[in-house]
Amino acid sequence: LEFNQYYPAAGWVEHDPNEILSSVHNAVEKTVEIFKSKGYKVEDIKAIGITNQRETIVAWDRVTGKPLCKAIVWNDTRTKQVVHALANSHPKKDINCIRDVCGLPLTTYFSGVKLRWMLENVAEFKTAQEEGRLMVGNIDSWLIYNLTGGAKGGIHVTDVTNASRTMLMDIRKLEWSDELCDFFGIAAGALPKIVSSSEVYGNVSHGILKGVPIAGCLGDQQAATVGQKCFSPGEAKNTYGTGCFMIFNTGHKLTFSDNGLLSTVAYQLGPNSKPVYGLEGSIAVAGSAIKWLRDNMGLIKEASDIGKYASEVDSTGGVYFVTAFSGLFAPYWRDDARGCIIGLTQFANRSHICRATLEAICFQTRAILEAMNADSKTDLSLLKVDGGVTNSDVCMQLQADILGIEVVRPANVETTALGAAFAAGLAVGVWKDIDDIIATNADSQTVFKPSVDANSRDSRYAGWNEAINRSYGWA
Repeated sequence: LEFNQYYPAAGWVEHDPNEILSSVHNAVEKTVEIFKSKGYKVEDIKAIGITNQRETIVAWDRVTGKPLCKAIVWNDTRTKQVVHALANSHPKKDINCIRDVCGLPLTTYFSGVKLRWMLENVAEFKTAQEEGRLMVGNIDSWLIYNLTGGAKGGIHVTDVTNASRTMLMDIRKLEWSDELCDFFGIAAGALPKIVSSSEVYGNVSHGILKGVPIAGCLGDQQAATVGQKCFSPGEAKNTYGTGCFMIFNTGHKLTFSDNGLLSTVAYQLGPNSKPVYGLEGSIAVAGSAIKWLRDNMGLIKEASDIGKYASEVDSTGGVYFVTAFSGLFAPYWRDDARGCIIGLTQFANRSHICRATLEAICFQTRAILEAMNADSKTDLSLLKVDGGVTNSDVCMQLQADILGIEVVRPANVETTALGAAFAAGLAVGVWKDIDDIIATNADSQTVFKPSVDANSRDSRYAGWNEAINRSYGWA
């Protein structure tokens, strides 16, 4: 279910935490209706799992349980000056100044700088912290807190995958870092308890699911990693949603990238299990570019129309669309980049721009794949894909052509929800272990194979890199 997106200023993106909570309640009611229509009872539900948009941060009052301001969303760029000020205040004076502790570069993307912005700009936030009333967390924390009672005894936790996206967690110790809390000026007492991705956190306190255990929690991209069953080192998946996110399983070994990728926790399936780490490449704009064509430009009526128009031409006619609405994330990390459409002639039309939009997603994915190959010193031979954009056969064929490897799409592309279900079920014994999960839902797959030669592929990619260079320095 969609909820409102708020854009109060250029570069600002906000959500209303209460609207998110309402949408979850509505989704639960609709899902239970479908569940019952198939002959099941609520009592048949063994547990629920939560998966959520990472990095988006909520602050609320410990006494009232009410939000102190709107949630600042992952792709909000208002914190650009905060990032620069923090980097300059560190002895290293570099965006990688805290990466050795948390695995992440200092950018507008992650939660820590958003909290620092709130501290400097939201009076209620600062007062609540001074008075010990402040509670903060990503969307997972906000939902679990409210589902388990809210101000009347709600549980304040976050799973390790979400915690790994805050810039506040020591990625080796899997606990909040005093050094980083001091750096950002955030009281550790305001932060949730860090827990594994698969254990019983508490029970739903009210509503149609009252009494059902909440037993699984992962950030959306890590949930998709579990849903795609990327359980072996060297496996990778790419999720195409609002943004685009590729995770490469590095096993129990924490690996730092030399090529602009993030070090993250992929999952920890149980409190007594070792964490599995990953390298991640994040693309800020993917499906949101399609939405922009629909809502802002009126070039398409429905998001699904983009494939129809893109397939009306066999190339973009030399057009490139750098979708840097929020700057560029991995592997570029340029917050001064902005969106641009390059190579327009009078020949160009809607179909060329639609095709260039899909190619923008695919070219950025290639840049991340090349970084992963360089870091891992191996060449991925196939890429598992999921997410709403992968419903477009046109986009997935373009992806295979631009990568030069097979792209594999499962029958069920909603692997994010599936991953949360796997984590919850594992905690309560629906599945015994990972092998049991692997044997489940062995769905049919669609395989997209490259259909262009290497010269054509590399020539187009060279043009993309030139377009990328032209996008720098606008902010």
